[in-house]
Amino acid sequence: MQRPKRWIIAESSPAAADLAGRLKTSPLIAQILLNRGLAEPLECQNFLSPMLRHLHDPGLLANLPQAAQRIAAAIERGEKIVIYGDYDVDGITATAILWHAITVLGGQVQCYIPHRIEEGYGMNAQAVGQLCQSGAKLIVSVDCGITAIEEARLAAEAGVDLIITDHHEWMHNDADLSPRLPQCLAVVHPRLAGASGAYPNPYLCGAGVAFKLAWGIGQAANGAARVSQPFKQFLMEATGLAALGTIADVVPLKGENRVLAQAGLRGLPQSQLAGIKALIESARLTRKPLDAYDVGFLLAPRLNACGRMGHAREALELLTTADAARAAEIAAYLEQQNRQRQALERQIFEQAMAQCEELGYRLEDPDCRGIVLASEGWHAGVIGIVASRVVGRTGRPTIMIALDGASGQGSGRSVPGFHLATALQACQAHLEGCGGHEMAAGLSLQADQLDAFRAAFCGYARQHVRPEMLQPELRIDCVAQLSQVTLPLVQDLERLGPFGQGNPRPLLCCQKVELHSAPRRVGRNGEHLQLWVRQDGPGMKCIAFNAGSLFEKLRPGVKVDLAVEPSINEFNGRISVELQVRDLRF
Repeated sequence: MQRPKRWIIAESSPAAADLAGRLKTSPLIAQILLNRGLAEPLECQNFLSPMLRHLHDPGLLANLPQAAQRIAAAIERGEKIVIYGDYDVDGITATAILWHAITVLGGQVQCYIPHRIEEGYGMNAQAVGQLCQSGAKLIVSVDCGITAIEEARLAAEAGVDLIITDHHEWMHNDADLSPRLPQCLAVVHPRLAGASGAYPNPYLCGAGVAFKLAWGIGQAANGAARVSQPFKQFLMEATGLAALGTIADVVPLKGENRVLAQAGLRGLPQSQLAGIKALIESARLTRKPLDAYDVGFLLAPRLNACGRMGHAREALELLTTADAARAAEIAAYLEQQNRQRQALERQIFEQAMAQCEELGYRLEDPDCRGIVLASEGWHAGVIGIVASRVVGRTGRPTIMIALDGASGQGSGRSVPGFHLATALQACQAHLEGCGGHEMAAGLSLQADQLDAFRAAFCGYARQHVRPEMLQPELRIDCVAQLSQVTLPLVQDLERLGPFGQGNPRPLLCCQKVELHSAPRRVGRNGEHLQLWVRQDGPGMKCIAFNAGSLFEKLRPGVKVDLAVEPSINEFNGRISVELQVRDLRF
């Protein structure tokens, strides 16, 4: 609530009442479904009750059948298979899914995860060369590899088959901007067109692609469209791993992604994997239903911690080979690493904001459309999270670079509408490498290119970041009266989850509500406010995070408009509705 937000309230649809009647739900729920592009009763019912049978046939993914057949053949012949993964949660869970799939089928498999600091993101030639020399007959990348042109050539020269599975941006040919793909046995990517045309879900993350490939391997091994019963049981367990990767990688929770996320969230508390049990216990989430918040803010940061602070091998071991004793040991280590990461993140964020001042990045400057910060001593594994916080504070696409002598590693985060991976490609004359998504990307450069890169990136941002992108939008589903926000309604709203990118929590606008009493400061430093509001009826409790600066203005009798997320509060056996204030206007 620090920067003023632009409220965009969805127009009321005349179709909401009819849809509500056909679905036997409230017009408010129907309006929210319409806001999400769901107008037909059947698709609304599928959204409200997603099932695994709604998943798309894995054979629709470009080149997946060929990749699955090759892996199944390698398993049958006892060839050494290496899974080359990435060090974030998406990469770790994708690696674990394929490791379990090949292991269940009796294959000979090992994993390779690069060191974030020493090797950086993606496949690297030295590692591929070593894997080829170690006797690998087949290398399968997960969550990386789409730009590994040179690495694919090295594998081919060594006589080793390479299958690339990825979901990141590919390189383009300069002449016609067509995809420039690695020359290898198969490239499995949700945005590549297959024999049947475009895949219905272009938003699969790395773990989602790995899940679909695992499914295809099971079909190929069984010689039928159905998989064996033991493999089916594995796939059910693997939905939990796929959900971890899907939610952590912040891909849109729509369609198939939402099906995987919901099935995985249901399955995680009952997981038979020792590592999942230990992870849930370390986050104090045992014996409770899990939601996307639990994964995104409690489980995923623990898995990410060791990869950010050092090497991700322990996180991968936790999800693959660890028994109960070893899993508990690793979970405790990840908890410690996560605490260190949080402390380091706070320190670097303070330094980053000070550097913004020093470099003259001022929000009132109309030419300030992009930010590039760099320093010796910054930890390369943490700067991506800090970049997100800088974007949250400034509203500008931000690149953070950790310098180490003559070279540097960078990580960036963007704002909606500004494609960060494309921006870095436009500046690649000053970079050694880059890659990523629209909203998050990474880079490497030589330190002597920092000033030139900063000038190029900020110049590109000035041309492509429109003024309206700099003010955060608050998309509100509908106007509601406080009297409408009942416990049954909020319970119905929960059916719209899991919530995240592409499927945000429903946001309601309650207009001209009156403060019933003086606000109460809460939080360690009184930075949050607890409010009691009313609107022609009984009062309702609200929590306004980071609104402490408004304490003096929020007096009893003052009327405000609230943008709120309704939630269910359980305390001492009492269940009530509480409103989380996302923004307010006097």
